[in-house]
Amino acid sequence: MRILFIHQNFPGQFKLLAAHLAQQPDHQVVGLGDAENVSRQAGAFAFPVFGYRARPPRKSASHHYLASFEAAIRRGQDVVLACQQMQAKGFVPDLVIGHPAWGELLFIRDVFPSARLIAYFEFFYHAVGADVGFDPEFPSTADDRFRLRIRNSTQLHALSECDAGISPTLWQRSTYPAREQSRIRAIHEGIDLDTVRPEPGATFRLAGGQTLTRADTVITYVSRQLEPYRGFHVFMRALPELQRRLPHAHFVIVGSDGVSYGKAAPAPYQHYREQLLAEVGGSLDMARTHFVGRLPYADYLSLMQVSRLHIYLTYPFVLSWSMLEAMACGAPVLGSATAPVREVIRDGHNGYLFDFFNQEQLVEKALAALAQDQAQTDVVRRNARQEIESRFSFNRNSLPAYRQLIAEVMKPGKR
Repeated sequence: MRILFIHQNFPGQFKLLAAHLAQQPDHQVVGLGDAENVSRQAGAFAFPVFGYRARPPRKSASHHYLASFEAAIRRGQDVVLACQQMQAKGFVPDLVIGHPAWGELLFIRDVFPSARLIAYFEFFYHAVGADVGFDPEFPSTADDRFRLRIRNSTQLHALSECDAGISPTLWQRSTYPAREQSRIRAIHEGIDLDTVRPEPGATFRLAGGQTLTRADTVITYVSRQLEPYRGFHVFMRALPELQRRLPHAHFVIVGSDGVSYGKAAPAPYQHYREQLLAEVGGSLDMARTHFVGRLPYADYLSLMQVSRLHIYLTYPFVLSWSMLEAMACGAPVLGSATAPVREVIRDGHNGYLFDFFNQEQLVEKALAALAQDQAQTDVVRRNARQEIESRFSFNRNSLPAYRQLIAEVMKPGKR
C-alpha cells in the first residue's frame, strides 16, 4: 500500500506511525511538509520526505476574519503543486493521513480522488467552554469569538471529505460537533516506551557546568513556548514562594520565548518571560532558576529522568506530550485540574492535581508531594509509568488501533 503523510511540521504526530509503516515491506511511505520545516530535519527519515514551498502571506483587502483561511487556501494550493510533482514521478497514494488545520488537506480529494483519507482532528475551537475565555486575565471579545468560527473552516472541510478521523484524547474528540464524533476514533499517537523510560543514573548538565542528578531536588516546567496557554504566568508567580520554601531546589524551565497559542505579550515586553521576570524576578534566586530554552530530545529526556517533580499547566486545550513523557520517565507530575489532564492523572494515585488559578494550592501541593517518604513517592512514580504503559504505549495501544482503523478505511467499497 502506498501511504502519504502530510503535516506542515512533518512528521508532527505521525512520527512513530510513519516510521513503523515505512519498515513494512508491503508499504511505500512518503512524507510531505513545509519545506522550511523539512529542511531542518534533513537526513532524519528512512523514507522519502518532500517539502512544499509555502508562499509568504500577503496583505489582503478582505475581511480580517478570513486572513487565516486565505493563508490555508494558499497552503492547500502549494500542497497541490507538490502532489502533482509526486504524480509526475509515479507516486499516487492509496491512503493519505494528514493534519487539516493549516489547509493542507483542502484539495487532496481533487488531486488524489481515489485515495482514502484519514484526518487528524486535534482540537475544534469554541467561543466558550474550552480555551477561549478560560483565563480572566486574558478576556475574549465578541470579535475573537466570531473569528474562531471561521478558524474552524479547514477542519469542517476535512470532516466533510475524510473517510475517518483521529483525535488523541476523548476530551479533544468531544470538542468536535456531536454529529461527527462517531467518525473520529480516539487514538493517541503513542509514546516509544523503549526510549522514554526511567533511568536512575541519568544526569542533566546545566549551561554553567553544574550536573543535576536524581539526588538533587530538581523541579521542572516544560512548554514549547513560555506562554499563558500552558500556565507560564501562574507558574512564574508561584515560583518565588516555591523557592522560599524549597531553599535547595533547582527549577529548570524548558521552552522558547515565542507564542504558539493565544496573543503575544503586551508592549513594551518582547515575550512573556520578559514580562514575568519584570513582575517577579526581583524575588527570585536566579542561581537556582534555569531557563534552558529548547533542548535536544535526548537532553530533554535526561531532564525528565532526574526531575523530582514536574509541574504542568494547561488551559482546557491540547494535551502536551511533555506531561505524558514525564510520567513515562517516572517523574511525579503536579498538573492543573483542567481537561484533558484529568483524563490521565488521578490525584494522589499517579500524580497530583491543583486548581489552575490557585498559586497557593500549587505551592502547597508541590511541598506535600516532595515531603512524602521515598516509598510513597516510588508508588506514584510506578503508577505514573504504568498509566502510560497501559494507555499510551505506541506498540501496545496506538499501533493496533491504527492498524484496525486503516484496515476498516481500506476495505473495498468503503466509500
